[in-house]
Amino acid sequence: MNPYAAYLGGQDPLAILPATAVRLRTLLQQIGPRVDESPAPGRWSARHIVCHLADTEIVFAFRLRQALAEDLHVIQPFDQDRWAVTYAGLRAPAAVDTFDAVRSWNIALLRGLPEEAFERMLTHPERGDMTYRVLVETMAGHDLNHLRQLQAMAAVG
Repeated sequence: MNPYAAYLGGQDPLAILPATAVRLRTLLQQIGPRVDESPAPGRWSARHIVCHLADTEIVFAFRLRQALAEDLHVIQPFDQDRWAVTYAGLRAPAAVDTFDAVRSWNIALLRGLPEEAFERMLTHPERGDMTYRVLVETMAGHDLNHLRQLQAMAAVG
């Protein structure tokens, strides 16, 4: 149901989510001018990863709100590779700024929700039925997955 659950290792997603933007800024600084270097053929560069994270946070913002507004909300998937076509022309720091702003807004939403909101049901066409909590866990696991990739890039330098 959640392809990113393994990255959580039992951690509370609401503790992971607020820390990601700071970690992104630190890792981008460590990567420095190598921001456009791909770790392997066909793999995304650091610029692509942070742009993807910014886009994905916007998507999560919509999903979080629609899942609260609609009973049994059906998530709209997107093709991340098609979205990535524009990333080479975008600035990595601007992507992190966007991610940070939208993430802050999403955290404000999540912190204000009653516990029962996390049990709301929604559906992902590719992953099936899930709770709102699983959606939040997916966000955190997704962060950890991409942070690991960026850490590996930073370690090369």
